[in-house]
Amino acid sequence: MPASLALALALAAPVPRAHAHNDYEHPRPLHDALAHGFRSVEADVWLTREGLLVAHTPFGLKAGRTLQALYLDPLRARARANGGSVHRNGPPFYLLVDVKTDAASTGAALAKVLADYADVLTTTRDGKTERKAVTVVVSGNADRAALTKAAVRHAAIDGRPADLDGDAPAELVPWVSASWGSQFRWDGAGPMPTAERDRLREFVRKAHAKGRMVRFWAAPETPAVWRELVAANADLINTDRLADLRAFLRTEDRPRTSP
Repeated sequence: MPASLALALALAAPVPRAHAHNDYEHPRPLHDALAHGFRSVEADVWLTREGLLVAHTPFGLKAGRTLQALYLDPLRARARANGGSVHRNGPPFYLLVDVKTDAASTGAALAKVLADYADVLTTTRDGKTERKAVTVVVSGNADRAALTKAAVRHAAIDGRPADLDGDAPAELVPWVSASWGSQFRWDGAGPMPTAERDRLREFVRKAHAKGRMVRFWAAPETPAVWRELVAANADLINTDRLADLRAFLRTEDRPRTSP
């Protein structure tokens, strides 16, 4: 990437709906997403003897690629440099931690690690939440029970469709996530069937009524699908194609009205 383009991207306004799926697989984990203005990144973590390592599968685990080194340390440094925000004067930033190993043991290790970054992480203490530069959301093998009952926590829960009708506070379950294929059959070819479009918009409406955001994973990565997600006011759009999604959203997104 030419230096001039890298600088332009670094200074560009954030793209509020953009979520970097499996962000650690990009050439520069975190930094590529930040340069493109993404407000959310995803890291798969595995509990090992060396701590919480980031990789897609056990075969990809490498010494030194810890959650701290790849994400927490640079996010803290950037937030401090930007006066308390990941994107200067931008929307809240999210770090989605997808737990791949045992929920209880990994959750306990994650809680200990996150406590060391309390200065920049959204924190809930005795039911009162203080929003900070980065909100961590735990997905995958999340220890939901431990997070729910913790007197002090530095992470929230990635909800599922059942949470559309649940009563957990939005500070505990700020998102509702689902695989695209579990909800829809449309693959982006031709127009979206009316019944499925209505279902998508009702899904988003119900989540927003509870103060929750919406994210679908494994959705077809096409402008047609992105356009329907924007029209439905879905909050986060998963992608591995950072530049393509940024370009699309910068030209076709509309002002946000959701969390």
